[in-house]
Amino acid sequence: MRVIITGGPSSERIDRVRTLTNHSSGELAVKLAEQFTHAGHAVELFLGATAIWRSEFARYFQTNEELERLLGNVQYPEGVSVVLHAAALSDFSLSEVMVAGGSGDSAKISSNVELMQIRLVPKAKLIYRLRDWFPNAYLVGWKFEFDGTREQVVQKGIQQLRPNRTDACIVNGEAFGKGFGFCTDEGLLYTVPTRDQLADWLPRFLHHAIADHKKGRLGGSREI
Repeated sequence: MRVIITGGPSSERIDRVRTLTNHSSGELAVKLAEQFTHAGHAVELFLGATAIWRSEFARYFQTNEELERLLGNVQYPEGVSVVLHAAALSDFSLSEVMVAGGSGDSAKISSNVELMQIRLVPKAKLIYRLRDWFPNAYLVGWKFEFDGTREQVVQKGIQQLRPNRTDACIVNGEAFGKGFGFCTDEGLLYTVPTRDQLADWLPRFLHHAIADHKKGRLGGSREI
């Protein structure tokens, strides 16, 4: 298979030294890339530039827009088999930085200013563009949630599918509890207890699941 993986955080620049970013180490994306490569698949890995986990084979992005350009420039996108979109992208962009008692125009806003206010506006979801770029791929999104019940997280994962034209969603976070859940429009199909086990299981599963998905045989909740 030809596999594209995104991971790590994007960031929004406040000034030349400060950014707003999400917490994401990039560990899962790197481990997934290693496991898919070890299984003999061709992998293209895109990582947030501030990810703690690194890979010599990764291409790095700073902002949502940089990742968008990288994905939009992938060669022969019709040949991509799987896209795992695990990047923790910014939900908001900075529309204005207002500074009182100092200058907001310098490369570094002074720490002695009386007040700094940041106005944020929502960003368009990059996940929605994946189907346009990779029309033949099995698309897997991510849903990380702190609040709510396990059932609510699963429902949010399922609700992500149709508007974004994706095939599956992996859910995790404190609200889901231990491990990761693999959801399709049929519900929660699989649970995997650890990050390492997810990275080990997913290449084997997707190799068979893509064919099963086309034949309509993917179903039956189970734990791995």
